[in-house]
Amino acid sequence: MPRDDAFEFFSVHEGALFRRTVREAFAEHGLEVTLYAQHAADNTGRQFGLGNLAATCHHDDRGRRLWPQLIRRHISVLLRTLDGPSALDTMPAEQLLRRVYPRIVDSDLLDRGHFGYARPLTPGLCEVLALDLPDSVMLLNDESLEPLGGVHALRAQAVRNLRSLPVEGHEAVEQDDGQRFHVVMGDSFFTASRVLVLDELVQQVTGRPLGPDGALVAMPFRHQLVFHPIEDISVIASLGGIARYAAAGHEDAVGPVSPHLFWWRAGELVQLSELDEGTLTVTVGADFQDVLERLAEQAEGGREG
Repeated sequence: MPRDDAFEFFSVHEGALFRRTVREAFAEHGLEVTLYAQHAADNTGRQFGLGNLAATCHHDDRGRRLWPQLIRRHISVLLRTLDGPSALDTMPAEQLLRRVYPRIVDSDLLDRGHFGYARPLTPGLCEVLALDLPDSVMLLNDESLEPLGGVHALRAQAVRNLRSLPVEGHEAVEQDDGQRFHVVMGDSFFTASRVLVLDELVQQVTGRPLGPDGALVAMPFRHQLVFHPIEDISVIASLGGIARYAAAGHEDAVGPVSPHLFWWRAGELVQLSELDEGTLTVTVGADFQDVLERLAEQAEGGREG
């Protein structure tokens, strides 16, 4: 069956139905929009990305009959957020500070003219600050930071808030080929951002501290974080498993973050996987190769002993 050019999880028919319903939902709010492959635009130049909404419809098990309801609700919340007063003007400062979190986003999606403070994490990913509001998540631009205390104080508060998030869901995955990894899941939009406090999260989930070699980690989409503490030779089997898990989870997710596998050590991220036209490869540098060789030698020594 022919697939939609922009959203491959849709057939051509489903893509046309989705966009037609989106246009109708905007029209119900008095807005005439032009539909493009991955976004809609109104006559004032505002653009509305459709990727997350399309993924939400695709993942809803109730089928296409619920799409109009999902789309109308999404667009209603979106327009209410855009057209209403800003939370920065209406919410007390102490309440705003309780709602600020760090968020990991694709660097290409940011206008660096308005997010000059964004902190690079690894090529393709950076950290910004966001407000977790009742109906939406609001990214804070440069102009928003000063009234709240500036970027350094605000980031410190955001990280404290991140540390206080509960672990909503956890699954330990073990395969017959020896790969092992943990999946942390949650409704919070900042679940993937917990990679910023990974050492504390691992201690919380496993009851054991991370060792000096760190962990394999992946953030396929905003509601999921995958990790494997690097302790023994099982890391070799887990490399490919987590890389495939991340690539598959990112492909049609709501709120995609990264399809890649990373090595986390002392708060630094090193990308280990690549996706090129659907082909997944894992490549390790000299530092990580040293870790693998040392763990292999330890395993061999243990068998001989």
